[in-house]
Amino acid sequence: MASSKLFLHFVLLALIACGAVASDPSPLQDFCVADKDSPVRVNGLPCKDMKDVKVDDFFLAANLDKPMDTTLNKVKSNVTLINAMKLPGLNTLGISMARIDYAPRGQNPPHTHPRATEILTVLEGSLYVGFVTSNPDNKFFSKMLNKGDVFVFPQGLIHFQFNPSYDKPAVAIAALNSQNPGAITIANAVFGSHPPIADDVLAKAFQVDKKVVDWLQAQFWENNHN
Repeated sequence: MASSKLFLHFVLLALIACGAVASDPSPLQDFCVADKDSPVRVNGLPCKDMKDVKVDDFFLAANLDKPMDTTLNKVKSNVTLINAMKLPGLNTLGISMARIDYAPRGQNPPHTHPRATEILTVLEGSLYVGFVTSNPDNKFFSKMLNKGDVFVFPQGLIHFQFNPSYDKPAVAIAALNSQNPGAITIANAVFGSHPPIADDVLAKAFQVDKKVVDWLQAQFWENNHN
C-alpha cells in the first residue's frame, strides 16, 4: 500500500513537471510589464513598478498592415516578430506573434522554435509548408495552404514555409506560445556559426567531402528576422 502511494506521488510530480515545461510559466499577477532598463537579470524581464505602468505599455504601432521589405536577404522573406522586447506588456504572458512576408519564390527556410509551438494563418497568396518529426522516424508532414488556411508547427520541430508563386507575394501571421520563442535557422546555425564548426565534423555528419563543407561555410548566411 505504501509503495503504491509512493508510486502515485512520483507520477503526480512527473505530470506537474511536464506541465511546467510545456510553455512559459503562468503569471502570478494581472500583468508584469517589462522594465527593459532594470539592471536585474532574471529568466525573462523584471516587472516595472505598477504605479509606473501606462496604457502604452500594452500598445505598439507595429504597422503590421503594411508590406515588409523582402529584398534584404537571399531567401526573399521578412519575419517581423512582436515579442516582449518590443511590446513590454507581453512580459510573462507566454505569447508573441509575427508577420511573415514572402516574395515570389521566397521562403522562411527550415528552422525551429526551441520554446514555442507556432500556429500560422495565411492572409494573402499560397504557401507550401511542412515539418519533420524527431528521430528516429523523421516523418515529413507537408501541405499546400491558401488564403485563410491555418497550420500548426509543434514546438521544437524543424519546419519551413515557401511561396511557390512566380509572380505573387504571400503574407502570413504566426502566433507563438512564448514571449521569446527563439529561432534556430538550420543552415545558418550549422554552416554559419561563430567560430565555425570543424569541417571534419560536418563532412562526417553530412557524408560529403570537406571541400563542400568549406564552400558552404564560406557563404554569407543571412538573417530574415527583424
